Order: sequence, then C-alpha cells, then structure tokens
Amino acid sequence: MFVSLTWLTALLAGIFSAHVTQRLCFPYFWKDLFYLTKVIRYGIRLEIYKMTSRVVTVIDRFVQQAERVPNKPFLIFEGISYSYRDIDERSNKVARVFEEQGTLKKGDTVALLMSNDPDFICVWFGLSKLGCSVAFLNTNIKSRSLLHCFNCCNAKILVVGADLLETLDDILPSLQKDNISVWALKKDCSYPGVHSLLDKMENTLSQPIPAQRRAATSLKTPTLYIFTSGTTGLPKAAVITHLQSLKAAAGFWAYGGTEDDVIYTPLPLYHSAASLIGIGGTIEMGATLVLKKKFSASQFWNDCRKYNVTIFQYIGELCRYLCNQPEAKNEKDHKIHMGVGNGLRQDVWREFHRRFGEIRMCELYGSTEGNLCFMNHVGKIGAVGRSNFFYKLLFKYDLVRYDMARDEPVRTEQGFCVRVKKGETGLLLSRVNIMSPFFGYAGSKQLTEKKLLRDVFVKGDAYFNTGDLMAEDQDGFICFRDRVGDTFRWKGENVATTEVTEILGLVDFIQEANVYGVEILGSEGRAGMAAVTVRPEYSFDGKKLFEHVCRELPTYARPLFIRLQECMEMTSTFKQQKFRLVESGFNPATITDPIFFLDYTTKCYIPLTDSIYQSILNGQQKL
Repeated sequence: MFVSLTWLTALLAGIFSAHVTQRLCFPYFWKDLFYLTKVIRYGIRLEIYKMTSRVVTVIDRFVQQAERVPNKPFLIFEGISYSYRDIDERSNKVARVFEEQGTLKKGDTVALLMSNDPDFICVWFGLSKLGCSVAFLNTNIKSRSLLHCFNCCNAKILVVGADLLETLDDILPSLQKDNISVWALKKDCSYPGVHSLLDKMENTLSQPIPAQRRAATSLKTPTLYIFTSGTTGLPKAAVITHLQSLKAAAGFWAYGGTEDDVIYTPLPLYHSAASLIGIGGTIEMGATLVLKKKFSASQFWNDCRKYNVTIFQYIGELCRYLCNQPEAKNEKDHKIHMGVGNGLRQDVWREFHRRFGEIRMCELYGSTEGNLCFMNHVGKIGAVGRSNFFYKLLFKYDLVRYDMARDEPVRTEQGFCVRVKKGETGLLLSRVNIMSPFFGYAGSKQLTEKKLLRDVFVKGDAYFNTGDLMAEDQDGFICFRDRVGDTFRWKGENVATTEVTEILGLVDFIQEANVYGVEILGSEGRAGMAAVTVRPEYSFDGKKLFEHVCRELPTYARPLFIRLQECMEMTSTFKQQKFRLVESGFNPATITDPIFFLDYTTKCYIPLTDSIYQSILNGQQKL
C-alpha cells in the first residue's frame, strides 16, 4: 500500500512538474497543437484529392450542404433569408440560361461586375456549375482598367449588375467590338446589344446541371480570377485554383468555427476575404452568412444583434471606424465571440476590446495570389500570425534584409540574400515548391516572374516575394511592419503607384509624376501623395486635376496631397526616388516645395496650410 502511494505521489508530482514546465517554457503548446492538428487534417484531405484525382471543390461542398441542410438559412441579405436550397436552385437557373444559349464551354471565363447581392453568388455558382472560371471585377475600377481586365483573363461574357450598367457607357462599343457578350441582371434592357438575364431565369427550370460538367480532376485548375493591384500598375488577374479556394474555405473552421455560427460580412465580394474566406468558409461549416451591401459603422452592432451574429469579418479600417463611433450603453450587448480579418493596429485592437468586450480577434495574413498564410490562432495583440518549429517544416519562408533606399533585397558578394535575426525587420519571402505552389497571374508570364525571386539562398531556388516587411519575435509571433515597392494600402485597398502615375500623366500640365504613400497619425495604412513637375509652358491647375482624378480613379487611389517640384529626384539607377519623399511626409512647415490638398468642399486641390495640416493630424479634417 505504501509503495503504491509512493508511486502515485511520484506520478502526480511528475505530471504537475511537466504542467508547470509547459506553462513556463511552452505557454502556447496546446493551442499550437490544436491548430496544427487541424491544418494537418485538412492537408491530408487535399493530398487524398491529388492521389485520387477526384477533387471535391467549394461548389461541390455547397451542393452537398444543400442536400444535407436544404432549409437552413445560407444567406441573409437586407432582412431576407435565403436557404441553401434557394441559392442552389437559383444558381441552377443561371446555369440553365447559359447552357441553353450554347455559347459557353467548360473552361471558359466569364467576368462578373456586381455589387454585394445574393445574385452575385447565384451567378458565380451557376457559372461554376458549368465548369467555367469566373473573374471578379472590382466595382471601383474605371473604363481603361476595365478593358484591360478583359484582355488579361480572356473573358467571353460579362455579367453586370443593374446598378452598374451605366458604368459601361464609354466602353460598351469596345466590348461588343471584341465580341464580348454583355448580360445585365435586369428583366429587360434598353441598351443595344445587351442581354437581360432575370427574365430568362424566370422562364427556365431549376433542375441541376449534371455534376460531371463541373467536375475537376486537378487542384491546380483555375476556378476564379481576382484582380489585385500590384507593382505593375494596372490590375492583375490573380489565378485562384481549387487548391487556393479550398485552403481559404478552411479559415473559420481552423479558428474553431462551427455550423452554429452566424457570420457577418460587410466586405465586397470581389475581394478574396469576402468570397474565398467568407462565402467559402460558411459553406465548409454549413453555417449562415449575413451579407451587407456596404459597410455601415452606425448599423453594424444593430445588425449583429438583429441577426445573432457570432463571427464577423473585418479589415483594420473597419474596426477603427467602429471605435470612432459615439459610445453607447449597449455596446457589449451582442453574441459575437470572434472577428476574422487583417490589418488591425494594436491601439485599435485594445480600444476595440475596451469598447466591445473581449472578442477573440483572429488576425490572418496572406495575399490573394500568395502561396503562404499566417494565422494568429493565439490572439496575441499586434501579431498577424504565429509560427513554430513544426509550422516551418510544412511551410518554408524566410525574412531577408531589405535596402529601402535601393528598393531591393540585400545580396552578398556571392549574390545570395541575407536572413535577418529574430526580432529584426525583413522582407518576407515564401519558398515555391510542391507544397506551396505559386500560380501567378493570367495574361502574362512576365507579371508572374516579377513576383519571384530566384537564387535566394542557393542556385536554382525560387521564392514568392510578398513585398511586405515583417518581423518574427523570440516566441514565433509574426508582426507586419510595412509594404515596399510600388504598392501601399489606403482605406483597406491596395493602391498601385504606377497606375496612379499613368493616370496623372494624362493631365496636360503634368510633365512627370512620382506617386507614393505617406503616414498620417491615427490613420490605417498610407495616404496617396504625388510629387509632380509641371511642363514649362503650363501652370498648375488644382481644379482641373481634381476633376481628372475624381473621374479616372476610385476614391481610395486619389492622391490626397500633391507636391510641386522643379525637378524629379532619381536614384543612381535612374529610378524615381521615393525613399526621401516618403520620409519627408507632407508637413508644409518643413517642406519648401508647394503642397496641395484634395479638398472635396471646394472641388479643387488647394494649398495645404498649417491650419489644414493640423486639422488633418487631430482628425477634424475628413480624409
């Protein structure tokens, strides 16, 4: 008896010691184990697809869920609930209409220009059921960029929402000249050559298209094209394969989401966050999604209470807008337990918790076209993800030294990149291999190649260049520091400086333009600023420039500040010098060059005075 007690005491003491050691030395062990187990389980499922050549795609999963829970609400939009069966049958009608037309074959691409609406999903799913790829067009892009989008993804058909049909006025002849068939989500259409879709849907059956029509035999088959701003200027069509769609659809589930969750998505569906993670993730779990036409800070919490929302999607700016709302007594009266998104600043994160309760904020990191994803499954404030020894075995990435002045990675005499130490900031690179392929962009191998760095550590290797500066601390938490190159983020959107530069160059009095982003205290991302030189025979015209940028550029891409220079600064390799311009900011008290501000009140670029500058810093001036 005494011996048994001794052994029992020793066993309990050992367990207690192991527990204490784990808490002190490996505080995130169980959370890491839980998360990695899910990642590995999902990875095995994808590997089975590869071995059997039978891919169960996101649309296949939706059809399965429609059969399993046909009457369960799949989508709630503007107070109306649509069941899994409703969306399934309506998407069948879309498929039937185009099947009867006989103009689409498996593998063709169809462009979709629509605002958030249930029919966005029905058209997307209907075309997917025909085995077509769908190109999501950003509703903010203008005519010149829109035509470019068709060229690079080789779309045969355009489906446009009724509210966006007028945006095609100036390019409709060009589309029709290129034999692109245009369909409007209307019952009748007065535009010559534009087909109406809703009336034909009403007069067709909702019988499903045979599954063989949509069947995919490879994870590498493209299913979507999502346009992203990059360093090349005009929008680029990121190739989204079934592999990427399936990985994104596992996001909510990996964070612990279940079929009982109600997800709130106020983000545009043409973005990968709302479509791949939001819609795809809802389908994977068999949950319900509340879709908002457009984000409203004043309606957000009322919507969440009304629909019993438990998970919401965000970008950093969204949370800041919520924190800027006047405080209310019932702010913590909700059922939300999780937020999933990216770009959440530490100060906003803490304020969000103070105002709205200890909601688990699940930051994630990954570009639309990228081959790497980080997930902050622990919930540490300020981190975009977490890594450890086991994660690095599965996903090969490195942080390398970056020369901001030369705008390129630092290379040794042998030509190889240099890894940074723990805690130091470096350029994030992700190894391209069988486990983490990079599918690039449609329309140009050149664009794809530009995103790759070769001979990084050894001859012949290839890494995806994220264009992001990151740091990894001693505990394995990854923190975002900044973007490099010709892209910056403002209002939750990527702004390609070369595209804005080209648009500014169309103004008759501008000789040269250099576009970059500057930080504004209290604002997320960087605001657009352009250093410009004026042609000798002209003078600066703030009103004309205002009218031009408002006509040609979406709101988030319009330069807030214009800096007039006598000559443009260049690097030793004859590239425009941005580094000093970015560092000098937009303070009129420290810059001798004239600076102008985009003023919507006077509808003109007006001189930036000290008083306007101060009103911007203290948040009084709306940006």
